[in-house]
Amino acid sequence: MEKKKLPKIVVVGGGTGTFVALSGLKRHPVELVAVVSMADSGGSNRIIRDEFGLLPTSDIRQCMVALAETNGESKLLRELFMYRFHKGRGIAGMTFGNLFIAALADIEGSQEKAIEDTGRILRIKGQILPVTTDDVNLVAVYEDGSRVVGEHEIDEPEHDGRLRITKLSTKPAARVAPHAARAIRDANLIVLGPGDLYTSVLADVVVGGLAEAIRKSRGKVVYVVNLMTRWGQTYEFTALDHVREIEKYLGEKILDAVVLNSNFDFPNHVLRAYKKEHAKPVEDDLSGNRYRVFRRNLLSSTLYKKARGDKLTRSVIRHDPEKLGETLLSIVRQ
Repeated sequence: MEKKKLPKIVVVGGGTGTFVALSGLKRHPVELVAVVSMADSGGSNRIIRDEFGLLPTSDIRQCMVALAETNGESKLLRELFMYRFHKGRGIAGMTFGNLFIAALADIEGSQEKAIEDTGRILRIKGQILPVTTDDVNLVAVYEDGSRVVGEHEIDEPEHDGRLRITKLSTKPAARVAPHAARAIRDANLIVLGPGDLYTSVLADVVVGGLAEAIRKSRGKVVYVVNLMTRWGQTYEFTALDHVREIEKYLGEKILDAVVLNSNFDFPNHVLRAYKKEHAKPVEDDLSGNRYRVFRRNLLSSTLYKKARGDKLTRSVIRHDPEKLGETLLSIVRQ
């Protein structure tokens, strides 16, 4: 009897959002691929890029941790890869996982080989592919004509965070890695997000050839809207604003579905903290004329706590991995 082929799900993005999506999906019988942004320029990635001459590894490391086995020795390795040094001059803020991949790349003579070998060591369920092997930075042009170069500088702006981004691109122009493009074309479901709209999701989409691969795929395309707005990127954005930006770079008839959180029971003290950062829950104003809208309670009951030594801004409120995974699986089954 012929073995039933597992549905192939490709998650496009990077950072915490991709980590959550992969963590929820890996519990199910699916073939998983993560296509990961290579534009990160903040924190330890600046050192990885400038001093080691490598592509940024933080988003890859997070995907590794999400897809790693959680039993026996693999559990200990998983915890090691998440460990962030908080002592020592020069090493504080670095993660063990980033340093491990950098060391292995030096031994192997190839970062691509180091990523493959790290996946085998952690016994990951799935595949992790850099969206490009080109050394690139994000470039954002704002509505006042100003221009900012660098993912970190866009993510944590020194300029007026109310300004909207009118154009996102890479410098220099990049090409999608062949393995990543092939995985997208062969997918049954392509998941965009959750994650910061410009510095995680669209950071992949603006790589040359990526949008074309999505448009050529026969798989369903779903966008997972963020829970909160983000100062410097999506200030005062509604759900429709998010979707319009996705369609701006992909095309208006590409999205098959949009996933939205329907639970707005956020803790008051957390909302007050977000308000200080000029952020608030994303308003649901979707009508779903061109796509199906899936409204689900996707809010995690666990609030994220930053590790010691972590100097970057992180989301406190996050999607629940299990609920998000089940929602995405229900879409691919339909």
